[in-house]
Amino acid sequence: MTVASITDLDVTDHYAEALHEVIEAKAEHRAPTPTTGEEKTAAPVVDLMAALEKSVADARERRGESSGGSEATVHEMPAKPKKKTAAKKATAKKTAAKKTTRRKTA
Repeated sequence: MTVASITDLDVTDHYAEALHEVIEAKAEHRAPTPTTGEEKTAAPVVDLMAALEKSVADARERRGESSGGSEATVHEMPAKPKKKTAAKKATAKKTAAKKTTRRKTA
């Protein structure tokens, strides 16, 4: 974009305007006036569970399965065998007596 094309745009810095208003209000020891802005409409709420159920039903229909409420079968997971812990080895005690060594001094 060129400078000319930017200056042709009708751009308003609402944040800077609101900041200047707050600064002026603080300097005059008063509360800032609330700004009236555009009312934003709320986005439509999507029911995720309904969308998921519809997606699953559509997928079943494409595969040729009946969507007549057939539930998936649930199987118990086999129990995992417990791991055996290795027996702890007893530490060998030192039986040798401490040897004392003398340092040679110069």
